[in-house]
Amino acid sequence: MAFYSILDVTPTSEAWIPHYIKPANRLVAQYGGKYLARTASHSQLEGEHKEAALRIIIEWPSKQAAESFMADPHYQPHLQARTAGSVSHHYLVEGKDDLA
Repeated sequence: MAFYSILDVTPTSEAWIPHYIKPANRLVAQYGGKYLARTASHSQLEGEHKEAALRIIIEWPSKQAAESFMADPHYQPHLQARTAGSVSHHYLVEGKDDLA
């Protein structure tokens, strides 16, 4: 069953970004993840306005893959830099329809 990371990221500092992208790309791929979207081109269609500079969607082959990526010791310094240099929200969504 596929899982999806849905992130809202608004940088408060850009110093971390050049050191983040390449290692994050490599580690996402290492755990079988695939970026479906990483974009500033988005609009909110419903609900209370929630500002975000970037919306990111990553498809994972499993929940374990997503959690292993997040826990990887090589990712930890990059995660810490991102969370220190941005306002970020990360949701992990199972790719299923509970209402079908």
